[in-house]
Amino acid sequence: MLSSANGITPNGYLRFRNFLQKACGISLSDNKQYLVASRLGKTLEREGFTQIEQLVDALESARSAKLKEEVINAMTTNETLWFRDSHPFTILKTKILPEMVNTPLKIWSSASSTGQEAYSISMVIDEFKALRPGVLKAGERIIATDICTNILQHAKQGEYDSLAIARGLGADMQRKYFDKVDDSTWKVKSHISARVDFRYLNLIDSFSSLGKFDIIFCRNVLIYFNAELKLDILRRMHDSLNPGGYLFLGGSEALSGLSSLFEIVQCHPGIVYKAKPQ
Repeated sequence: MLSSANGITPNGYLRFRNFLQKACGISLSDNKQYLVASRLGKTLEREGFTQIEQLVDALESARSAKLKEEVINAMTTNETLWFRDSHPFTILKTKILPEMVNTPLKIWSSASSTGQEAYSISMVIDEFKALRPGVLKAGERIIATDICTNILQHAKQGEYDSLAIARGLGADMQRKYFDKVDDSTWKVKSHISARVDFRYLNLIDSFSSLGKFDIIFCRNVLIYFNAELKLDILRRMHDSLNPGGYLFLGGSEALSGLSSLFEIVQCHPGIVYKAKPQ
């Protein structure tokens, strides 16, 4: 068993870093050996591997699909909460949705994790429609994607324990948009989950099959990619937006070198990026 970062040789770590970046775009820094050891310890023990090189050899073999999926799941960070950072959802409700008159609204949550972002978007749509009935065209769609397959299964179920529910969600919203399953579990109401379609997607691959969107949420995921891959993903996201569509990034993320594709819209607080026509 690989019990500590000390068991990862420099060459083995370099090989694993290269594999992970090629497989899913995640770029590990030079000093994350401890992270690899802690997240993959159980996998290595089960497979009988004592060196990270053995794992990479197995991952590069022709029959590694299931192991590759397991490793990517383990190395993916899934930190999220309801209405994370709050202002993107305020901007959505007060600025963007009022512009979408008679539009068959289509939104992409591109790193949906356990589903909180996608379901939060659906709740905002519900709140807006209650305030402005008839403004939005019926049939809103939210495509929620992630690379982590086991997390997607959790998200599709739409069930959360009391601790997860409490992270960013007030009691009024909890009662309004969730049904109680038992003393410690809550399930998203069907009219909220009905708008959301969860799908597997690796952002380094083509996403043109998803079609065009009015709004894309790509928050707190680009920080894991190198600069070249970030630019590639953002260019392709621009191509996936309808004319005048909007892109949300995370608070620590920013567009760089793409001023010809997006304009910054200051919303006080927060910003959103509007696609320029090409």
